[in-house]
Amino acid sequence: SRMFPTTPVANIRENLPVVLDALVAPQLTEKPMVLMALATIRAETESFRPINEGRSKFNTSPNGPPFDLYDNRQDLGNQGPPDGERFRGRGFIQLTGRANYRDHGAAIGLGDELVQNPDRANEPQIAARLLASFLKSKELRIKEALLDGNLKLARKLVNGGSHGLERFEDAYRRGDALIAG
Repeated sequence: SRMFPTTPVANIRENLPVVLDALVAPQLTEKPMVLMALATIRAETESFRPINEGRSKFNTSPNGPPFDLYDNRQDLGNQGPPDGERFRGRGFIQLTGRANYRDHGAAIGLGDELVQNPDRANEPQIAARLLASFLKSKELRIKEALLDGNLKLARKLVNGGSHGLERFEDAYRRGDALIAG
């Protein structure tokens, strides 16, 4: 809870075991990757609960329909309206885009279930497995960034930018000091 100073402890108690369990199968149990997962949750959802991405200037144009800035993002695999809203960020990691729902849904054994029913990405067990799958897909580059002490790059590898960087760095550093190597 010291890594999540504004988060209700009940949320951590409820979801931390699910997240830690999800890191076992893909072998993401070394301290840096566990801290990466937890710090990512703090940066993305803070509440330690899987949530839907909210509307913002980064995903919705002024006076535009919700998430329209994602609609035609080919880098996300979106194919036009209504893909932006349908495949908006969800879960602990804020999985975004048709391609990520397809690829990571399949990687965790759901086939195309997430493409057909994207809201399932907010189910805690699925959200935790999606977090692990996403981190696993970038594991080598994340580990290199962490070994170099480059938390900004580690965050960028997940988020694509620096959104939530202060919360991420704070959580990672707190965890690093609290958890024995």
